[in-house]
Amino acid sequence: MSTGSATLEVPQVSDVPRHVAIIMDGNGRWAKRRHLPRIAGHKRGVEAVRAIVKACVERGIGFLTLFAFSSENWRRPPEEVALLMQLFDAALSREVARLHRNGIRLKVVGDTARFAPRLRELIAEGEQRTADNQRLTLTVAANYGGRWDILQALARLARAQPEALAGPIAEQQLAPYLCMSYAPEPDLFIRTGGEQRISNFLIWQLAYTELYFTETLWPDFDAAALDAAIASYRQRERRFGRTSEQLEEAQRAAAADGRRSAAAG
Repeated sequence: MSTGSATLEVPQVSDVPRHVAIIMDGNGRWAKRRHLPRIAGHKRGVEAVRAIVKACVERGIGFLTLFAFSSENWRRPPEEVALLMQLFDAALSREVARLHRNGIRLKVVGDTARFAPRLRELIAEGEQRTADNQRLTLTVAANYGGRWDILQALARLARAQPEALAGPIAEQQLAPYLCMSYAPEPDLFIRTGGEQRISNFLIWQLAYTELYFTETLWPDFDAAALDAAIASYRQRERRFGRTSEQLEEAQRAAAADGRRSAAAG
């Protein structure tokens, strides 16, 4: 599958984003407002993940990427980190069979070497079991950072093609070694919880992604909230470096091609 690059070519645009990437923010605040421990918010957040995966399948979205745990999240209190790891373990144990039944492929990207052996085994088993599914690719970014991704891609390129480092490196040389080389670049990025930054998430891949920020806390983000984000996305003019006039001309040409194809058929 050729995923392309929005900085090198103009991707096809449709009303439904092919790839949605989400920073799931606000679990702790959701719990705090209800005088609950933070882990209660994270548990409710898992339920929101299940609902959004279902909504993406129903809307024909092909790729969903969720930022579950950043490389910076290790700075959180050790007790919370331990509980998050336990929650990730439990979610994989319960959800992989459900994903597989529904034709969903699971991918986990990030530096998983720091995880416990059992968690790494669950990740490997889940990826292997769902590898041939094509209805939706669900990617979980865990112990992931955008800068780490670029650095590890450079290291892999150096090992595979040491001669490449002798001169300028082209984007096409590095792209296959990025963690998400199997997926198209995100069309729509969503961050819940009111913050308006990308927090070291997919910094290479988000170059031409439409950004959407919402005050809704992640545990409350549901299918209706996803529809609101998609509605905002549909209002954007995605030019990819072109002028509005060029975009209109391309749309007219595409419409004319469609009419000729229909007449020929």
